[in-house]
Amino acid sequence: MKRSTRHILTTHTGSLPRPDDLLRLMTARESGEPYEVSALDASIRSAVAETVRKQLEAGVDVINDGEMSKPGYSTYVKDRMTGFGGESLGLGGSEGPRLGDLADFPEYAARLFPTMSSILKTPACNGPIAYSNTRDLEVDIENLKQATAGKKVEEVFMSAASPGVISLFLPDQHYGSHEAYLAAIADAIRTEYNAIHRAGFLLQVDCPDLAMGRHIQFADLSVKEFRKKAALHVEALNHALSDVPAESVRMHLCWGNYEGPHHCDVPLKDVVDIVLRANVAAISFEASNPRHAHEWKVWQEVKLGGKALIPGVLDSSCNFIEHPELVAERIVRFAKIAGRENVIAGSDCGFSTFAGFTTVDPKITWAKLAAMAQGAKIASRELWRKSTRAASRRGAASTGRKRKTAKIRARRSR
Repeated sequence: MKRSTRHILTTHTGSLPRPDDLLRLMTARESGEPYEVSALDASIRSAVAETVRKQLEAGVDVINDGEMSKPGYSTYVKDRMTGFGGESLGLGGSEGPRLGDLADFPEYAARLFPTMSSILKTPACNGPIAYSNTRDLEVDIENLKQATAGKKVEEVFMSAASPGVISLFLPDQHYGSHEAYLAAIADAIRTEYNAIHRAGFLLQVDCPDLAMGRHIQFADLSVKEFRKKAALHVEALNHALSDVPAESVRMHLCWGNYEGPHHCDVPLKDVVDIVLRANVAAISFEASNPRHAHEWKVWQEVKLGGKALIPGVLDSSCNFIEHPELVAERIVRFAKIAGRENVIAGSDCGFSTFAGFTTVDPKITWAKLAAMAQGAKIASRELWRKSTRAASRRGAASTGRKRKTAKIRARRSR
């Protein structure tokens, strides 16, 4: 994984707005309506090429495919693995994922997810899991290779769901224990991790389960009990990553990319030590939204162990376009903690984590990414200018000492 050795690099979390024609075809597929496979393939390929172009145009350094082919960052695996033929429970179902913080605000919850049912399918696991459909994965890899060929990019990444987040959205009705279910997912998903690595891409594993899982899947547990679950999830993740060098992996941690109250979010300080056990080179996390922006201080209190930080300097759930000076301020704050070379500017989360669910207007998304690039330039000037000045002062001091020594030697020789 590249570091910010010459200037602050920029990236984002993964999902980006999908074009309307792709959304129509994707919605038809997820709803069981007729659609042409060739038309969907062509639409995905075109969308990947366009999103790569727009990322570069906005000034993003480390780019991806925008997750154009995936109906959801975690639920897409239902189409690639066997075992997910159980009833689709949907958000808020009796056994499906539930957002604990919204239980206190049911009227707002009804407004927040009015159109999710057609695209967010969360079928239960009702049989043995195996990675059987590599066709979609191979097409994703080829589309991204073609879209980035000949382009001037710092690095290219591709996202994949973590074992824990898959278990979060696709409940188990087959294995009988959470441990056995996680182990089966980890064994299967390593096929995807290994393929992405072999393709030459940086692998991003999405791990909202390590934070958001507290108020979705494990809301009834104490923090101590949740930490045990989180540790189990990291252990499963490391098993799935056993064939991929840590330096080729980054992870994303978040509390859920939706504009909700988030008053049930587990504090970063309660999980950060467990997160740092993951065999990855960098951690992407929310650092801009009003519930977690203050937690930058937590990173002062832990040992990073050589890991880089990818703080979200953009809020991905609101339509404010951050001022570049504010972006720069956030970047510099983390550079003082981790060192400038170990900071990459990112977004709090994806801008379209589930197809069609976009709180941020697509045009504003691109404007926000451009503001991030501008802020990174401002931060780079500040961070590298200070370094140059310090080097100059050290050089001047060294020259002064040498001259003084030379004069003393000259006097003694006389």
